[in-house]
Amino acid sequence: MRNVTALAHVVLLEMYRRKDFYVLFIVTVLLTAVMGSVTFFNDPNIIRYLKDICLFLIWASSLFIAIGAAARQIPAERESRTIFPLMAKPVSRMQILVGKWLGCWVACGAALLIFYVFFGCVAAAREHEWPLANYFQAAVLHWAMLAIVVALTLFGSIVFTAISSNVTITFIAVVFILLTGRHLHKIALSLNELNAALLTGLYYILPHLELFDVRDLIVHKWPLIPWGDWVIALIYAAAYTGLVLLASWLVFRKKVLQ
Repeated sequence: MRNVTALAHVVLLEMYRRKDFYVLFIVTVLLTAVMGSVTFFNDPNIIRYLKDICLFLIWASSLFIAIGAAARQIPAERESRTIFPLMAKPVSRMQILVGKWLGCWVACGAALLIFYVFFGCVAAAREHEWPLANYFQAAVLHWAMLAIVVALTLFGSIVFTAISSNVTITFIAVVFILLTGRHLHKIALSLNELNAALLTGLYYILPHLELFDVRDLIVHKWPLIPWGDWVIALIYAAAYTGLVLLASWLVFRKKVLQ
């Protein structure tokens, strides 16, 4: 565990040096400025619409941060050849994967905290209320979803040789799941038997990232998710993340590093 936390710390320092958090802060300020402009309108529907836009941008930004940070971890170590003295410590390949994943995931959590706190403060100043429980449920589920995304990106960094290919394919796959994941089973009903079976199998294999998109809790102030269901969603995210990391390790341990 000490090796894992040390690797995670190195990842956080690397992201700090790359000024990712500074860029994030500037983007967050711009988003809150957009939220502040709602005083120009006096229509509550306009306020909800702008909140929806801001939350969409937060989701998009978090995906770029998660995928971009995770995609460069293993290839950067390989290109700089620092992975060889790292494994001579000795540090196992599983520890490298988990450490890289933990560092990227914690960095994403810090990014989300900045986003949601600034967004929530401005929204509360305009609406004179701040449903903390709604924000907590939405933000934690968002962070849990990013755990899966980071794990998938690390898996892609082992399979694909180029960082750009990994980033592109992973981002397209994540967006595809978010937009169509919940509809695949319904589409399968209109296909022939073979295609329906394949699509149904895909439906059950893919991670259902759309389940973690609960922005309506904040935008429309929907009732809270039952806490039991909320915890089950977190367990699902943890289980799927573990499976992807295990698959990454199985591929990584047989991969010849050059």
